[in-house]
Parts: sequence; C-alpha cells; structure tokens
Amino acid sequence: MSLAEPSANLPETLLAELPLQLPPEQRVALEAAYATPARAYHHIGHVAEVLRHYLDVAAGPGWRQPREVALAVLYHDAIYEAGRRDNEARSAVLAREHIARWLPESGIDADRVAELIDLTARHGAIARDQVDEETRLFLDGDMAILGAEPAMFDAYDRGIASEYRGHVPGPLFRLNRRRFLKALLKRERIFLSDYYHARYDAAARNNLRRAITTKR
Repeated sequence: MSLAEPSANLPETLLAELPLQLPPEQRVALEAAYATPARAYHHIGHVAEVLRHYLDVAAGPGWRQPREVALAVLYHDAIYEAGRRDNEARSAVLAREHIARWLPESGIDADRVAELIDLTARHGAIARDQVDEETRLFLDGDMAILGAEPAMFDAYDRGIASEYRGHVPGPLFRLNRRRFLKALLKRERIFLSDYYHARYDAAARNNLRRAITTKR
C-alpha cells in the first residue's frame, strides 16, 4: 500500500479501470467538492486509495453492483467538515444530485449508492451480520488504512488530528480519538469481510496498539 498524497485530481489510470465513465463536468464538480475545504486526509488521494482497494476486490471476490459501489467510493467523503455529524448524509445527497444531473439514463441505483455512503457514518459500530457481503467489502475498503504499513498509518493518524485542529479542543480530540481506536481494537473483527480480515487484521491491530500507547 502506498501513501496517498494530497492531489486535486483523480488518477486517469484508476478512472480508466472503473465500470463507468464520468462525464467531464461531473468529474470536475466531484474533484472541486473534495478540495473544499482543504483537507489533510479526506482528500482526493484518500478516494484514490479506496479505489485501488475497490479494483482489488473487483479482480477477486467481485462486486454484485460494481457501478453503484464505484460511485459510493467516489462520493463517500465528498462533503467533509471536521466535527460535523452530517458529512455522510450530505455526501449521499450530493451523489444523488450528480447522478440525476449527469447520469440520468445510466440505470444507476442511486438509492444503493446513497445507502452505502450513509453507512460509512457507522464505522466501528456495524456488526458483520447486519449487512451483506458487498457492503462489508465496501466498508472495509474505506477502513483498510488501519492495516497499512506503519508510515502510511501514522500519516493517516496525523492527518485526522490536523483536520480536527481548530474545530475540537486538543485534549477532547485526543480523548475521543483514543476511545475510538480502543473500541476498534476490542472488536472481535476489525474488518467485516473475510477478504479484508485475512489481509489486514494483524497489521491493523499492531497499528492500533501503537497509536493508543504513543504519547500525543
């Protein structure tokens, strides 16, 4: 796994492998959404990394609704303001609007796209038996950063802290962040799918233990 760098644009190589083609105007609007406000982690580089996981799954277990999942990946953090609780809901609304505007005759199931995006608000609180396998794989792709190589995980951890700086008092952020990481570590399954569990569980637990015990 490579460290996702901040970028204004989605890589052409990744877009070319997706099962749908975004109209140029839609792509510009999507990339503009990710650029506002400026972000240290939830930028277009994060989307590119999740797209790489999406393509890995496509080449492995496969997707039942590949176009819908691809759009959910593209839009899942399109609207992001640290500290707000409605980012996912607003991102889902934006995805619906863009699908209606630029892909009206495509047969895309916009409800499914919105459902997947909305579920990302519940990372760490969803039981394996509450969702189907495709949803498990989608959610795990967004959380695969937990099992990244240490340098990439640390960059992610710093990025989250940077995004919250100025929005949440430092001591409160650190307290809540540690609680979240501890809760993940205590789960019997960090990743909902067998596919991600086998690949990233051990590395994720090592990263989480290190993050929890490191003085911030």
